[in-house]
Formats: sequence, C-alpha cells, structure tokens
Amino acid sequence: MAYETIKYELAEQILTITLNRPEKLNAWTLIMCRELIGAFDRADQDDDVRAIIVTGEGRAFCAGADLSPAADSFDIDVRRGAVKRLPDNTVDYSDSNLRDSGGQLTLRIFRCLKPVIAAVNGPAIGIGVNMQLAMDIRIASEAALFGFVFSQLGIVPEGASSWFLPRIVGIAQALEWCYAARVFPAQEALAGRLVSRVVPPDQLLPTARSLARDIVEKKAPVSIALTRQMMWRMLGADDPMEAHKIDSRISYALGRSRDAREGVIAFLEKRPAVFKDKVSVDMPDCFPWWTEREYK
Repeated sequence: MAYETIKYELAEQILTITLNRPEKLNAWTLIMCRELIGAFDRADQDDDVRAIIVTGEGRAFCAGADLSPAADSFDIDVRRGAVKRLPDNTVDYSDSNLRDSGGQLTLRIFRCLKPVIAAVNGPAIGIGVNMQLAMDIRIASEAALFGFVFSQLGIVPEGASSWFLPRIVGIAQALEWCYAARVFPAQEALAGRLVSRVVPPDQLLPTARSLARDIVEKKAPVSIALTRQMMWRMLGADDPMEAHKIDSRISYALGRSRDAREGVIAFLEKRPAVFKDKVSVDMPDCFPWWTEREYK
C-alpha cells in the first residue's frame, strides 16, 4: 500500500510508522490524518503486527498543524467546506464534517489492539504531542521538544487532549503547560511524567525496539490486547466495581482458552510458551464490553 505522508514498515512483528514530511518538519495535514488512521486499521487486522512504534522522519517528530493556509488554517468552513446549518441558521454541531481531525486519530489509537510506543525524535508541537497521548509509552530523544501552544494561536487543546493529558501528568501540570503555551525540553517532559525516559538520539529507536521486543516475545497477543483496553477504559470508571465486572468476565473467558492452558503447562515444564490465539479471531465474546449500555 502506497502512502504519501507516512512510512509503514513491519519487521520481526514490530510495525514502525514514520511521519514522513521531513521538508515540512512532518507538519500535520488531513492526508496524514487519513493515512495514520488507515495504518492503525491495517495494523489491527494483521496478526503479524504485535507492537507499534511511531516516530518522525528527519529532525522533527511533528511540528504541529501545517499552517500554510495562513489565517484560514483552522477555519473548517474554508478548509473542508461549510458545515451544516439548522433552520434558524445556527451551526448543526452533529455534522461530522466539523469533527476535530486530531481527535479522530487519538480516538483511533485509543481503540487500537496493539501496544503503541512513541519514539519522539525531535520537536513535537500541538497535534504532534497530542497524538502521543493516546499511545501507551513515550520515549524521547534528548533532541525532543514539546509544546501545547494552542492559546498562542487563539485555539484550544484538541485531539481529545483535555481527557488524556490530565490523566497522564495530573491536572496542575496539564494546565501549567497549556496556559504557558511554551515549548519545553525533553528533561522537563520527563520530570512532568509526559515521557518515561530520555535517551541520546542514536539510542532512541534501538530503545523503542528493545521495549517492543520485550512486549512481543513470549507474551500472549490476546492478553496484551485486552490488558491495553482494560487499563485505558478503566480510567473513566467511577468505581472499582466496574473493573471487577470486566476482570471477572475476561478472566472466565481466558481461563478456558488454549493460551491459558499453554501458559501454565509451559511454566510447569520450564520452557517458553507458544501462544496460538489471534487477536483477529480469538477475542472473548464479552469484547468489546463498552458497547453495552448497562451491566447485568
């Protein structure tokens, strides 16, 4: 499959998605949005993809939205066509045409069934940092820079970052970075828990791949997929009983699976397990549980 703004490279069950507009510092466009969403769709359907790394080509991760349209850069009516109006001429906010494109990507990453690692090689500004928030682990090069610069542009944090960012770094740190709207270095991102580690530039991808290999090797892919969704979705639960309900259902289903039998036998026989269940066809029948309106 040919891509215009990204690279899609699969090796040793690790998919590397590279933002690939280096001459524009990998600035965000609607084409890039569509291609990234399509890449995550493709990855979820491919059982040979066991982990995903996202990085940038050249010296930037993503410098934010492409501002070449100048004053109209954020005007959806100009960029995509006029949104629908109600009979009284007020905006029809149910029109999908006005959906934030960054949020469409972060929600797609949120739904991903494979672990996602951000390998932040350089500046990550605006949507360039917001898209990372739905990824599971963020590793930064010493050359990385971050910036929630929205108030400097007269807009607000997008990409569903008002949900993700406070959950990752806490409300006080999230507001400080968004109020200040300044660009800050990787060490500050580490101190604020936005990233989990900072490494020299030449160690960034090797570190990310080492972490991805640790996830891939000897781990059950169905277990990993379910763990990812359980952890993320329980962030919004209002009581631990909600987690207990899901734990119980999934533990029942997986306890009867061939992967669970293999895992126990391999442990007793002191050998590596060979897991055969596939994310594409062997997820338990209680998945996806969040589509239910109520629990019985």
